[in-house]
Amino acid sequence: MQSEEFADVLAGNDDYAARFALAGLEPVAARGLAVVTCMDSRIEPLDMLGLKPGDAKIMRNAGARVTTDVLRTLALATHLLGVTRIMVVAHTRCKMASATAGEVVAAIEQSSGIDVRSLDFHLIADQKATLGEDVQRIRSWPFLPPHVPVGGFLYDVDTGRLTQHA
Repeated sequence: MQSEEFADVLAGNDDYAARFALAGLEPVAARGLAVVTCMDSRIEPLDMLGLKPGDAKIMRNAGARVTTDVLRTLALATHLLGVTRIMVVAHTRCKMASATAGEVVAAIEQSSGIDVRSLDFHLIADQKATLGEDVQRIRSWPFLPPHVPVGGFLYDVDTGRLTQHA
């Protein structure tokens, strides 16, 4: 059963499947890299880092935050999927780093009528400080192999440049 709301992306998938070339790709990160970054559509993680499919494990969420789920996924990636280094990549002009909790709650309630005051959106008051805290959270998590390099980076959505901050 197909719905009209997804017809465009299903047509796109037909084109993709017709030229699909990733069959047989191993599930490990060929370049040993895991990237935690934001869900912002201006970020293309593989292109941004000069990588191709299969090179890295990519985890995305609002604000590139190191949540419990990200830590769980990194444990699997480092122990079972070939990850030997981790990048946390925040970005400029991130809504999670410029909005207050009140603004987010009000915007959602205005657009949908849903009260989301009970949700923690992991908003960011100081982006560089938060990036450092998230990197340290990974470094100090006891379920990762010892001495896995972890770096914190800021991606500029206007220039495409990446700089290390942690």
